[in-house]
Amino acid sequence: MILSGPWKLQHVEVGEKPPLELAAPGLDDRFWIEAVVPGDVHSALLERGIIEPPYFGHNDAKCRWIERKEWWYRTTFELDDVPGEEERIELTFEGLDTFAAVYVNGHEIGLASNMFRCYMFDITRIVREGRNTLAVRFDPLYLHHRDKEQFEWSSYTKERPWIRKAAMNFGWDWGPRIVTTGIWGPVRLERRKLSKLTGVYAATLSASVEEAVIRVNVEAEAYRAGTAAVAVARLLAADGVEVASATLPVLNGDAGSLGGQAARRQAFPSAIRTKGAASAELRIALPRRWWTHDLGDPYLYTLEVTLLVGGEEVDRYEQSFGIRTLELSRQNPDGSPSFAFILNGIKVYAKGANWIPADHLIGSIPDSTYHGLVELAVEGQMNMLRVWAGGIYEKEIFYEECDRRGVLVWQDFAFANALFPDFNRDFMDNVQQEIIDNVKRLRNRASLALWCGNNEIDWLVDMKSAAGDITGAFFGETIYHELIPGLLAELDPHRPYWPSSPYGAQDGYDVNDPNQGDRHNWQVWHGSVYPRMQGEKPRLDYSIEGVTFKNYKQDLALLSSEFGMHASANRYTLEKNIPEGKFTWGSAEMAYRNKDTNHRKGILLMEGFTGIPQDVEEYMNFSMLTQAEGLKYGIEHFRRHRHRNSGALVWQLNDSWPGTSWSMIDYELLPKASYYYGKTFFHPVLLSLEHESGEPLRVWVVNDTLEELEGTVTLTVHPLVQGGDLAGGSGAGAGAGRRTTFAVKVPPQTALSLGSLEEAEALAGLAPEEVVVELSATGFAAPANRYYLRDSKEIRLPVAELDVRVDEAAQTVTVTASGRGVARLVKLELPLGGVRFSDNYFDLLPGESRTVRLRHPGGLALPWAELRVGALNAGTLA
Repeated sequence: MILSGPWKLQHVEVGEKPPLELAAPGLDDRFWIEAVVPGDVHSALLERGIIEPPYFGHNDAKCRWIERKEWWYRTTFELDDVPGEEERIELTFEGLDTFAAVYVNGHEIGLASNMFRCYMFDITRIVREGRNTLAVRFDPLYLHHRDKEQFEWSSYTKERPWIRKAAMNFGWDWGPRIVTTGIWGPVRLERRKLSKLTGVYAATLSASVEEAVIRVNVEAEAYRAGTAAVAVARLLAADGVEVASATLPVLNGDAGSLGGQAARRQAFPSAIRTKGAASAELRIALPRRWWTHDLGDPYLYTLEVTLLVGGEEVDRYEQSFGIRTLELSRQNPDGSPSFAFILNGIKVYAKGANWIPADHLIGSIPDSTYHGLVELAVEGQMNMLRVWAGGIYEKEIFYEECDRRGVLVWQDFAFANALFPDFNRDFMDNVQQEIIDNVKRLRNRASLALWCGNNEIDWLVDMKSAAGDITGAFFGETIYHELIPGLLAELDPHRPYWPSSPYGAQDGYDVNDPNQGDRHNWQVWHGSVYPRMQGEKPRLDYSIEGVTFKNYKQDLALLSSEFGMHASANRYTLEKNIPEGKFTWGSAEMAYRNKDTNHRKGILLMEGFTGIPQDVEEYMNFSMLTQAEGLKYGIEHFRRHRHRNSGALVWQLNDSWPGTSWSMIDYELLPKASYYYGKTFFHPVLLSLEHESGEPLRVWVVNDTLEELEGTVTLTVHPLVQGGDLAGGSGAGAGAGRRTTFAVKVPPQTALSLGSLEEAEALAGLAPEEVVVELSATGFAAPANRYYLRDSKEIRLPVAELDVRVDEAAQTVTVTASGRGVARLVKLELPLGGVRFSDNYFDLLPGESRTVRLRHPGGLALPWAELRVGALNAGTLA
């Protein structure tokens, strides 16, 4: 039974009232406010109008009082009868944020101290027939860290190393400080009899076309000595047909008991809880294997385990299960280093992004947000998401969506950018149980590809030690290099583990070495100077050359697990959350949206590529274009080197609040320009042009598919203006450019250089600032790809004219470049969150049309009267 309420919520000052008074069954809580569980205090107060929307203006600062109070939740539940002698009543909390005391019928039954753990309490002896009262007290965090040692390093706040809570709640460089509290996971009440399942682990040992072998391990516990139980494991196809089964004798009663032990069990049958385990192999003929969506069908079976005592079912486990093998390859067949995921024997080029919690108010994130973000990732040609360490071990809905849609998950453990007290026994016991809980919860997920120990800690400890910021020991090191791998060897031995990200070094270089492991590229944006030796004092280059995305071309990483740059959120997202009259470039409100530590970086990046924006319209356009073109530049470089580089995970996919950040999709689930670019640069078949100013144009095809490609690739140089001169240009704008074709035969999973043209030869008399180059394919499916041969600020864009035709019935908008000039970065805008555009932020050649389909996943009516269509070089049509 899920205890969904109604729940009541109230706060008191610390020490204002005795806890047992507020937990008492007879307390009159009629005038407490109603709250939703799962949820959080902020959301409950917002729903009742007690606080203003925390993301509007500076309202988050007005909410700081919440984290200083003691908060109480209360509800009731009914029992038809008291538990019998062979029964147990268990109360389970799947998420308590963070320091909590739980009371049932006025009795304190236990404490919680970790947002990431699942807490189960046996309440058999204190429940009663009829109405029962449940109360939960949440302490303010300061009570639990104010007397603790502060470490030399903890990014953004010194209080969090002792607190097992989502780090981003304390503020990060893309979000504000909003310290939540409350019941953020489901609450379950379960009546059990005789025995229960305590663990189910299924691992694919082998999976060929002919046969798959799955090892299933089942653990169970009996409430009374002498209880015998068997588990029946079944694997069901999608249509419900059983394809394999096994019976496992998990509890064998009194077998093995000798002498005094047997006597004690007989005398005190409830005193000794018998535990047992058994395993079996399931063999499946002609299995349907699970693949990422770009390589095949993410087929899911159902794993069903029932626990039987005397033929009676007493417990059941059921979860979708994908048959697949997955390895982390550290070495290529030729002996060269690699960092590649091998799925069912096939190398996967990991294309995707880093995932952060979709809202600072984690407990209140609706399932629809998870559906929407994972769906957008798939539609954006992504096949991997990295769950970043400063958030949470995500909710079940996230992994269900990734399983179902064929998206691999890189899962960090929740340790980010800080030293942690691994010398403290209580802390380590807490962390150990956190690891056990989450590994056992997630280990049967088909999508789960990798466990990773932490985010950037090993790397930054070395840099901060070299800079003199850390002068002591590497506190926390034993968590990632001893505790976690030791537990995984026992609980999930068939899945790869990586101790940190980035990690890997050789020949004296630091752990962000491109020749080993994974790499975070923060030369671009943050201006980090590389290469860097271990122990070398870190350097930053805050200059146009230091932060430019052109530095991606120097990066020969084996897998790029973080890289990116800022872009504005969409207009609707910003206007909705900025006070009227303050939505202007350079305003304090706009600056407040940017939580990065130095705002110069974004200005420098735009100054080098688009020029510095002069108003908010230019800022939105210039930052979006810079991010889109910058990611395109870097990712195409990485993919052209797929013989060495095995993945590109952008920082970051999504936002937790309506701010300016590295995200490709903003808080309102409105994608930025880079997302639409990504439909091409992440496409399984990429036509790519490698070019620098004045250098040859080199044409590539990258084939990530399992099929050979054969056909023709055409390179066409289009003038920006048809049939006339550009204003202020060279007069060479008239006429058609040169068209060159390349015969193509590209093996599976290969990047192939087709040839090159000298720039002058390709331009055939046209000026490089006055053309756009297009790559297109015939004979195989690949999206066309367009390039400008100079930085955006150097391009001589004509004034474009747009013709817009709306078909509300069909929910389409057709945009045509109706004049003689190219339309650059055509964008469609509606003042509504979550709207899906089939395409956006695209270019149109003169006379070219694009029909965009619009829809809202929630079925909301689209505000057609407020549609805006514009371009970088055209006025907005409203």
